[in-house]
Amino acid sequence: MQALTDFLTTDYGLMSLAVIAFMFVMLGYIAWYVAQHVKQDTERHDKDVREGRAH
Repeated sequence: MQALTDFLTTDYGLMSLAVIAFMFVMLGYIAWYVAQHVKQDTERHDKDVREGRAH
């Protein structure tokens, strides 16, 4: 219980919490960014296949 109290009340605990939260936000952004680019590349490839320009 003391660890949780230190985590939520001390300066180093709050900084750790901020870093952990930031890492989760960045993880979500990177996952979204990669998913968008995979979707765009897949759509571009499907269009090329339909038009007969597949590699």
